Amino acid sequence: MRITIFSPSNVHLLEIAGVRDALFEANCKVASGDRYRVRLVTEHGIPEESASGTIYVPDAGIDAAVEPCDTLIVAGPYGLPMRPSDAVQHWLREQARQSRRYGSTCTGAFLLAHAGLLSGYRATTHWQYAERLAADFPDISVEADDIFVRDGPVFSSAGVSAAIDLAFSLIEEDHGRALALWVARRLVVFLKRPGGQSQFSAALTAQTATTGPIDRIRLYILENPRAKLSLKTLADVASVSPRHLSRLFRAELGMNPLAYVELTRLDIARRLLEDSAAPIKMVAFAAGFGSTTTLRRAFLRRMDVTPQQYRVRFQSSG
Repeated sequence: MRITIFSPSNVHLLEIAGVRDALFEANCKVASGDRYRVRLVTEHGIPEESASGTIYVPDAGIDAAVEPCDTLIVAGPYGLPMRPSDAVQHWLREQARQSRRYGSTCTGAFLLAHAGLLSGYRATTHWQYAERLAADFPDISVEADDIFVRDGPVFSSAGVSAAIDLAFSLIEEDHGRALALWVARRLVVFLKRPGGQSQFSAALTAQTATTGPIDRIRLYILENPRAKLSLKTLADVASVSPRHLSRLFRAELGMNPLAYVELTRLDIARRLLEDSAAPIKMVAFAAGFGSTTTLRRAFLRRMDVTPQQYRVRFQSSG
């Protein structure tokens, strides 16, 4: 099964290496006739320097890589991509037309969009550039919050490391979940399910800084999800008045403090549902919801699925 990865200049090397390593591990377990044959293609077929400064050597340039592939993956460069040359756009269209499926990692979505290959499809990209993709290409339905989006033959993944999630999804589609899980364990990362999982995590953002009052509160909520997190309690943590705290949250995060409490608890519950076999009642308690009824209502309101439905779709272990 031929997989062609197109790399632009100044690429994030992890987007290439992550996909190739995942497919390599899959090859170690599958029969010879089902093995992936990966080809790395650049515009000119000469050694390139990645965004981090590492030199890599492609297998071919677009002039030589004319045979069709089963799957075309377009990697993303660091930052916002420039419009690809006419030759690259033509090559991308021809490869996509002959492939079973095609898609992008990170900002590679812009390269496909310039070639007209995402028109009418749902897609995602790095959260930092999602608004720009939607503004520049209004014929694309941009889903900025998703790690991975699949729409018919077209797939796209979010920023950088999400390329590994993409590879797992393709392996699962081709060979089943058991092999995808085996590869994830070999690479010592979680197996993510395609679509629906957020690029944003309260658990991550709360730990990025702890200097201002909002940063202190975010970390406090994360570390004490089962506490009684009233507006007054949070205001006391930040040493400000409840009214001033509400203004700060609105200005910085675009929501009130209690809405952020619920989102943080949802994030904790999601992680537990994905990565553990704990009963729903225990998940509700650990995340600070207090009861399964409250947990269920929050999931339905925010995510339009029940906790059990979420677990069935996204759980990363048997």
